[in-house]
Amino acid sequence: MEKVIEIIESWGGRKDCLIEMLQDVQGHYNYLPEEALGVISSRLNIPLTQVTHVATFYSAFSLKPQGKYRVAVCTGTSCYVKGATQIVEAFERELKVQAGETSPDGLFSLQTFGCKGCCGIAPVVTVNDDEVLGRVKSTKAAKIVKELRDREGH
Repeated sequence: MEKVIEIIESWGGRKDCLIEMLQDVQGHYNYLPEEALGVISSRLNIPLTQVTHVATFYSAFSLKPQGKYRVAVCTGTSCYVKGATQIVEAFERELKVQAGETSPDGLFSLQTFGCKGCCGIAPVVTVNDDEVLGRVKSTKAAKIVKELRDREGH
């Protein structure tokens, strides 16, 4: 947990930077390990229940290991109407996991989310929150997965 201590120190050990610390820890581990939450709680002198509350309140945080590529399908109204359910099913078939799960090789996590405000390009799929793919069709799931696997040399 040296990395967690390093992150805490990089924020000056300030309690008001808890969310930022959690973001950095998740950025390093791809999730929030229970042990890391304990270290943060101890070092900041904040009850573990409070740290856990913050970690579970925000949907951006995960207490379960996530894949290197977090593929997320918007299921908000506009995306739903334009085929989000079929897109989720296509990714489930392609990745051989259900929404909310991570592939055994740890490369992919499949998620769904509510509206991200990209209704004009619905249906929307994101990769790791920073790549936004618009007007996605269910038939493109295999191509998207292949492109991500190619990044890894698979």
